[in-house]
Amino acid sequence: MTVWICGTCGVEHSDSDHPPSATCPICADERQWVPETGQWWTTLEELAADGHELVHERPEPTIHRLHREPGFAIGQRTYLVQTPQGNLLWDPPNHLDRPLVNRIDELGGIAVIVASHPHMYGSQVSVSHQFGNVPVLVHSADRQWVQREDSVIREWRDTEQVLPGVTVVEVGGHFPGAAVAHVADGAEGRGSLLVGDTIAPVADTGWVTFMRSYPNRIPLSANLVRRIVDRLEPYEFESLHGLAGGTVLSGAKAAVRRSAERYIAWVSGAYDHLG
Repeated sequence: MTVWICGTCGVEHSDSDHPPSATCPICADERQWVPETGQWWTTLEELAADGHELVHERPEPTIHRLHREPGFAIGQRTYLVQTPQGNLLWDPPNHLDRPLVNRIDELGGIAVIVASHPHMYGSQVSVSHQFGNVPVLVHSADRQWVQREDSVIREWRDTEQVLPGVTVVEVGGHFPGAAVAHVADGAEGRGSLLVGDTIAPVADTGWVTFMRSYPNRIPLSANLVRRIVDRLEPYEFESLHGLAGGTVLSGAKAAVRRSAERYIAWVSGAYDHLG
């Protein structure tokens, strides 16, 4: 039996003798897309043999960033957060091969896996099996998007401390269960935030933005953006790390507030006189 992986979003589907006959539900949704050439499928074995390289970066002493070059599918960066009680794997990779496994082993393995939202489910079950069937946390509001069910999956909602000093927080917006991970000792004790693309850094400008769909350019409402900021209010964070590798390395909480205020003003019509 083969674990089939969508070639567009990189999310693993149920194992079977043949590729799924239907279009990937995640890509058929308005937040994603299906190429004009149609749905296509690949496997972990094909991806492992395609001549890519593993890129390992260390944006903070206890936060590691891993991805493959050339990229595949959405091309997310996977973050590994080290703690004395085990490591969090955030936004799991959409591939799994020996260099990646070896590097994760060198960093201390994995205690828990969490994706920021369904586009980032990647090969979460395959990775869990590789590392001793560690728990995979899936937000209960987004369970319908899981394409490969397994006993390692555990639901969560609201907030959950997954490791001492590491808390996942439901903020919504991009998906109902879209989440961020707060690392209390990040940024030299001032706090770091891993955000997927619920919040997206804009180049190196110190600004961020918010979208329902990035490829289809669908914005969020003012109310949803305000809710994201409100749910982050209890948490202090100096730095912020995004899905595509973008960062805000100082003043991140202020940058999120400032960016939200600008965004809300524009979508609410405060600047219509400039259009």
